[in-house]
Amino acid sequence: MSKKNCSNWPKHLLQWGTLAAIVFFLSGLAAKIFTKLPPSDPETYCPAGGLQAFVTYLVRGSLPCSMSSLQILMGIALAAAVILFSKLFCAYLCPVGTVEDLLIKLRKGLKIKSVAIRRGSVLDAVLRLVKYVLLFWIFYMTATSSELFCKNLDPYYAVATGFKGEITLWMSIVTVSLVLLCGLFIDRFWCKYICPLGAASNTLKFWVPVGCTVLIYWGLQLLGVHINWFWLLGAICLVGYLCEVVFGRSRMQLLYVVKNETACTHCGLCNKACPMAINIDKEGARVTDVDCILCGDCVSACNSGALGVGVKKSCKAGRFIPAILTVVFFVCALVIGNRFELPTIDVSWDLDENVKYETVKVENLKSVHCYGSSMAFKARMEKVRGVHGVKTYVGSHSVVIKFDPAVTTAEKIQEAVFVPSTFRVESLSPDKYSELKYMTIRTEKMYDRMDLNYLGLQFRLTDKEIYGLESEYDCPLIIRVYMAPQETADEKWFREVVDKKVLAMPLHGGGVKETPVDFEFVRLEKEIGHIGIAEYLEKMFNGFNAEYNGRYPSGDTTVVRKRVEVYKDKPQFIYEIVEEGFEKPILMRYMPYLSNHLSKEEGVIATYVKLNADLLPCLQVRFAAPMTAERVRELIDADKWIITYATGEVKEESAKFKLDAPGTCYKYEQ
Repeated sequence: MSKKNCSNWPKHLLQWGTLAAIVFFLSGLAAKIFTKLPPSDPETYCPAGGLQAFVTYLVRGSLPCSMSSLQILMGIALAAAVILFSKLFCAYLCPVGTVEDLLIKLRKGLKIKSVAIRRGSVLDAVLRLVKYVLLFWIFYMTATSSELFCKNLDPYYAVATGFKGEITLWMSIVTVSLVLLCGLFIDRFWCKYICPLGAASNTLKFWVPVGCTVLIYWGLQLLGVHINWFWLLGAICLVGYLCEVVFGRSRMQLLYVVKNETACTHCGLCNKACPMAINIDKEGARVTDVDCILCGDCVSACNSGALGVGVKKSCKAGRFIPAILTVVFFVCALVIGNRFELPTIDVSWDLDENVKYETVKVENLKSVHCYGSSMAFKARMEKVRGVHGVKTYVGSHSVVIKFDPAVTTAEKIQEAVFVPSTFRVESLSPDKYSELKYMTIRTEKMYDRMDLNYLGLQFRLTDKEIYGLESEYDCPLIIRVYMAPQETADEKWFREVVDKKVLAMPLHGGGVKETPVDFEFVRLEKEIGHIGIAEYLEKMFNGFNAEYNGRYPSGDTTVVRKRVEVYKDKPQFIYEIVEEGFEKPILMRYMPYLSNHLSKEEGVIATYVKLNADLLPCLQVRFAAPMTAERVRELIDADKWIITYATGEVKEESAKFKLDAPGTCYKYEQ
């Protein structure tokens, strides 16, 4: 019995739904509607990143970048789906695969003839090798650097970030070009020949020989034959490639596209519909080609009812099963991945088997957000007496610290974790008041340095004349709130501000940026203090101080000496530029570059950013002959700065900022 062609709507629904979801989240619409959502990351649900994170965790015991358990579960879900059924992600969810399908439709609409690469040809075998080389390279680089290396060349990531993410530009341009240009002429060129995730998926289809390879490696390790892990990675990639090229068929799945030979009219419509260019008409009762992704296009194209999806023969609803399974695997990964969290790093040092260690958990550390910041935190804790281990969880911004209770306490460790800081709520002219009043509140859940900034922004949105905040460690935390002498505030008002769960900051040009916060107000102290305006401004100002060394001849050698010592008996001068912008982080961020640039000039002794005698923020360059004030200004105003990096590499770079204010020169009083 014949039937009319029907649309493959389950595939189209998931493909277009996935694209719509990506646009919805990455455009910022989701964050505006659902204010408690974290910032969108193009890699959040990417199974490729999850597989790389999982391999890195097995190799190093740590997670790369900001990868979390959710990404790992997405990767495991993809692997399970491939082993049990087929490459469902490639068919229904992958945005690059969707673009490749659209290019096929575009080519047909423009009546452009496709380019066919014969399966089993030398060219086909060589091209298929490319994705396995990329698979090895990407997984090796990620595991050894703990940075998600696929970002350098992933076409989806490049486009999703507007080519502004952690990419290598030429790699991204090449891969995007391969997707668009080659995909227009060759059916799913990227998926078959370039995609490293496709290589991983095809390898998983041959899980029996791959499993044997792993068992051999494991057995050799047990016998004392130490073989580095990357040889196993290379062996798995090689086995996957040889199985794909030599055998090209997978017979260990639970689902296939099945064919009723009796009903088949050999019309060829299924061949034309297949995006992977499989010659389905020549297949047997089951389509076992390794390239089959169970997309269902051939089933929808068949007008004789000869094709379906099943084990040996299809059931009536068989064509819907792959799409349903795709949703089930995704939802399961989403639910399970959000229920537990693997540590980004889990490191211990100088352990004594005779000591019974204890742990303390510190939460709300927003500065712990990736592998790099985790390692920086670990370096800080190594300097704390009595601490012997650190686990970091970047998803929840929390850490677990292992310590010797005979040496230190949980309270002392929390104090070591905490970084006292200040935040300027509003700028204050030094001549507005002679002194300020401050009130002291106690809070909880504010261990991260950024938390004071968020709380300060909450105060900025009020109608009170509040100028700054200062934090000091204690349990509960001490927060001093500096305000105008005549300003008043009671405990109820402070509680309302501190306990707000969302920071709603108006944006320039309209709109509001909402940031979830979770601070807790404890109490308002009774004592009210006062501080002189000069002391307050000095307290709030984060300056910069760099004094330079130089190389000077000494007999038959050249020695390094401090320039303050070399020029101490010579007249010295200060070239000063007053600039309010030095109160803002944007200029201070680039001060090390300007300092580096100035330090190369003989006669430049030091560079400071500080408050001058009038309590105004300024740049001060301290110098002596042969340097002159005119030359100092010329160096500051240069369009190009000469920067020497720690590696010894010297680069000429565009000036990071310009200072338009005039400068003054006066004698330095030692």
